[in-house]
Amino acid sequence: MRTEFSIYYIIIMMSVAFLCGCDGERHGKSETTIDTIPMMIQQIQRCSKLYAAEYNVRKIITHDDQLTISGSVIHQDFNIDLPLGKRKVAIPIEATLKAYVDFSGFTKNNVLKKGDKVELVLPDPQVAMTSTRIRHDEVKRYVALTRRNFSDEELTLYERQGRQAIINDIPKMNIIETARENAARNIIPIVKQMGFDEKNITITFRKDFSIKELVKEIKSEG
Repeated sequence: MRTEFSIYYIIIMMSVAFLCGCDGERHGKSETTIDTIPMMIQQIQRCSKLYAAEYNVRKIITHDDQLTISGSVIHQDFNIDLPLGKRKVAIPIEATLKAYVDFSGFTKNNVLKKGDKVELVLPDPQVAMTSTRIRHDEVKRYVALTRRNFSDEELTLYERQGRQAIINDIPKMNIIETARENAARNIIPIVKQMGFDEKNITITFRKDFSIKELVKEIKSEG
């Protein structure tokens, strides 16, 4: 008995919502020296949840098992596959994953200013599985005459395993790195509005994710 998962395709869509709805007015350089950091923090906080990457994933969940007879004769073990004892199923599943950065908790602790240079440490990206869909019209199955059909409980189990397999594959999709790059690309213009030269702006993130930590970040929104 075995269950296998294989990625069929992955579609990557970059975020095009520049400034994620941050609609603050532009602030030019002033002749008097003012502290623009609090104003910049407020502008970034207004971005709230910035969706920075979206992946559409399709997987084919396959499962097959073979009815066998096993036993022992004269101290010799045997294991025989029965003729017409096989059954198989292939279930297409589609999922939408969205990576976002939540700026609602962005504070002065995320900003380090030294002279005309500024470094921003952005919050960790998070990933939400916003929707999943089973293509029931494309499900393929083969059940031998001597076998019972797949039960609803079995199919539900395979579908749940398929969703988990998509989550486990997220580190291979580079979605976190894509979200970081897009988040930084959207935040830099806000910092420039505060009078900083782009060459003096550094955007960093708190940490890299292990697979175990990444799975914990998965949230279901659909």
